[in-house]
Amino acid sequence: MSIGTNPPLAIVEEGIPNARQRKRGARTIRIRGMRPSLWVYVGLGVVFVASAFPFYFSFLIGSGDASTLRDPGFFPAGNFIANALKVMSDPAVNFWAALWNSIYSSVLIAVSVVISSTLAGWAFAKLRFAGGSGLLVFVVATMAVPLQLGVVPLYILFAELGWTGQIGAIIIPALTSAFGVFWMTQYLRQAVPDELIEAARMDGASMIRTFWTVGAVAARPAAAMLFLFTFVTAWNNFFWPFIVLDRQNPTLPVALSLLQSNYFVDYSIVLAGVILATIPLLLLFVFAGRQLVSGIMAGAVKG
Repeated sequence: MSIGTNPPLAIVEEGIPNARQRKRGARTIRIRGMRPSLWVYVGLGVVFVASAFPFYFSFLIGSGDASTLRDPGFFPAGNFIANALKVMSDPAVNFWAALWNSIYSSVLIAVSVVISSTLAGWAFAKLRFAGGSGLLVFVVATMAVPLQLGVVPLYILFAELGWTGQIGAIIIPALTSAFGVFWMTQYLRQAVPDELIEAARMDGASMIRTFWTVGAVAARPAAAMLFLFTFVTAWNNFFWPFIVLDRQNPTLPVALSLLQSNYFVDYSIVLAGVILATIPLLLLFVFAGRQLVSGIMAGAVKG
């Protein structure tokens, strides 16, 4: 009978695309899905202008002088380098010592938070121990306590230890982060299936080796973002360093606050210093942004 031979061939030729057509169609759908519309570009342009305008306006003020403060115009006045040199050479600011203090304290805090949060997040996400859920709730609840409530007892503690005025007074309280623990716990719960851990244990891997070969590898995208968040937070921290550090050993935000301690405040000098303090963060985003995005996308695909 012809029913068993011709009809299936007709269906294949007319209704069902062959392998080449399916591949071409899938490629077309994928390209169409990735192509943004004009409104997406318009929306991104508006967000970019709204985000970059405060920085550009600060640069306009920082490139002028006291006479151009009321009307800075739309283009830089050309005095930014002179204003920046005044900030760097001001003996009251101690710019280079403050820059070094900000760099190594921010790096040390970010590295410590990433390591401690990854270890704690792995324990809360993948280990079963008594009181684990309650302890995680307690850690998360500490984020609701304002920093201002702990300033007085913390200052008394460091005064008793004789650490006030030293850069360690801002590093030690920030070596761990409740937000970091919560962040890594939630990520590792989703990124690492329990079956993978059981397979590693059946192959004879210890808990430490399982963490190093499975957990640490899977946690790299979230750890990269946590490092960035923590570094920016530590770099911009002003409240606690302003209280506990002296003026001879400041961080960069504390040093810049000394520019406006007189009766007359030259905002062109102040904002020139603010621009100088922002440049390291911009360089961090420029050089590490691609790796961070690649890590996030890799983690999303694996998840």
